[in-house]
Amino acid sequence: MQQPLIFDIRRYSINDGPGIRLTLFFKGCPLSCLWCHNPESISPHQQKMFNSGRCIACGECVKVCPRDALQLSAAGLIADPLACALCGQCAQVCPARAIEMVGRTYDIAELMEMVDRERIFFEESGGGVTISGGEPLLHPSYLLQLLKACGLRGVHRAVDTSGFCDQGVLLAVAQHTDLFLYDLKLIDDALHRKYTGVSNKRIIENLQALSASGAAIQIRIPVIGTVNADEEHARALADVVAGLDGEKKTVHLLPYHGIAAGKYQRLGEPDRQGALREPTSRELTDFEACFSDQGLSVVVGG
Repeated sequence: MQQPLIFDIRRYSINDGPGIRLTLFFKGCPLSCLWCHNPESISPHQQKMFNSGRCIACGECVKVCPRDALQLSAAGLIADPLACALCGQCAQVCPARAIEMVGRTYDIAELMEMVDRERIFFEESGGGVTISGGEPLLHPSYLLQLLKACGLRGVHRAVDTSGFCDQGVLLAVAQHTDLFLYDLKLIDDALHRKYTGVSNKRIIENLQALSASGAAIQIRIPVIGTVNADEEHARALADVVAGLDGEKKTVHLLPYHGIAAGKYQRLGEPDRQGALREPTSRELTDFEACFSDQGLSVVVGG
């Protein structure tokens, strides 16, 4: 079984499902959303992040680099990404933690030790474990083993997914999942391709099949100025959600915030979010009304 990389583990999370949660972030995503606030989640491979504001120019990283991929200059630390082998030695010796290796593997047993330490908080708050990403359904064998291990302990399990995966995998995972946090972004397929890099046909079909299976689902919709924060897009999204089988779904509207600019800089990648803006209060109110008109419960925020 291939182990995915996990790039973050967040304790005491209150925005990834009910109660207090332990959220595990898997690396790798088939989408490349323009507004992604975790750009380090997109690549399935380990990456290096450099925070120039923390660097104290001590030169320890330069000394240990086996491929001479780092050098100090008057402008600060300069890295040669083509020479770098991502061995991580620079991060290990950096006293200021200015260099960080993003993504490492964990055995299921390691993760379950963390789960066991947090169970008292789960039990008192009605919380549990959330597996997020990236896209956790890119790693079905590992994900299923983790979900089953949590189930044996009676721990509530939530999976945060884009829905862009094989339908058979999704429905198999549903047998061991207590709640899906299902991302829905745009109904217009051409715009979905433009802003995420993939068609939404599979996403919508999988959402309909998952709902028909009786799975518990919360819908999560990013609301982004210049992309979907208008009545036309809101009504199209509300029509799809209201038409799903089973109980009416709760919809969480997630207002876009340009918080990822620093991450792009630390990754050494261009910030692609310049054309985006936060939705206005009026846009959010009007957006919410389109779902309320369909009898759907709406929450602004995670």
